Amino acid sequence: VGGQPVIERVLNCVGPLTDDLFISTNSPEKYEAYGLRMVDDIYPDKAALGGLYTAIHAAQHNHVLVVACDMPFLKADLLRYLIDLAGSADVIAPVINPPQPETMHAVYSKACLKPIETRLLQNKLKIIGFFEDVAVRYIEAADIAAFDPHFHAFINMNTPADWVRVQTIAEQQF
Repeated sequence: VGGQPVIERVLNCVGPLTDDLFISTNSPEKYEAYGLRMVDDIYPDKAALGGLYTAIHAAQHNHVLVVACDMPFLKADLLRYLIDLAGSADVIAPVINPPQPETMHAVYSKACLKPIETRLLQNKLKIIGFFEDVAVRYIEAADIAAFDPHFHAFINMNTPADWVRVQTIAEQQF
């Protein structure tokens, strides 16, 4: 995007915000060139919830910012805002399209580990399933708009149509 691999855009945005940057992946060979710590899923084949558990478990701090590696328009100011709220709940989750929170653009505390592990062992893999067992602070779209009025930070690339949309936005930005 804009002549740069998406993962580089993500790392360049998130890197200055932490002293504990790492990648949770089951394909470490894809990211070796970045020289970062990589962690494999503790519970393999448990979808995104397994990766989330691994990321929280691997984090050196009590709270961890979790973002997907396919989000090319992350906003550092918005991420800093979420991080600054970390002490107010176990999960800090934006809600752009209610009622679904943005679970891969959120902050999680170590207090989430046990409730997540319980669900992993029960093979209940919906990420928000454990939210009922922890303190969650939802950040409304109006608050997010102050940092990202078009909510581009939440765009990820899962389909060819997503890729086209991202390229169009990137052309407008550069």
